[in-house]
Amino acid sequence: MSAEGAFALLLGPADHALVRAAEEVVRQHYRYGRHTVGAALRTASGRIFVAVNLDATVGRAAVCAEALALGEAVRAGETVALVAAVRHPRPDEPGGPTLVSPCGLCRELLLDYAPEAEVLVPGQGRVALRALLPAPYRR
Repeated sequence: MSAEGAFALLLGPADHALVRAAEEVVRQHYRYGRHTVGAALRTASGRIFVAVNLDATVGRAAVCAEALALGEAVRAGETVALVAAVRHPRPDEPGGPTLVSPCGLCRELLLDYAPEAEVLVPGQGRVALRALLPAPYRR
């Protein structure tokens, strides 16, 4: 599992299950240069939504896994409570998927739709989304 050692102690069984869901979706759909990040979102009702990122030839057209999973949760009328994202290693890297923190764009998007959500952050465990983006953009 990607959450090893002392860090693993920061996560409860449900947190580990969410990380495994993200790992599983990226393992199933991994394609170097296309699908390298998997995300899993747990909603307040307990449902889990998963997705992989969509890389693109034109970089601006790429879409993050967190955004795609969020879209599915929003479409289902759910409120996101917890987010986990993992990166699959490149073919020349050893090991399996590892937990990563959402990028800045995803943090902004998640804050728009799930301001009370928490995020699983490597080495830290559960962190309030607001703590990861203390000065969000506002119109």
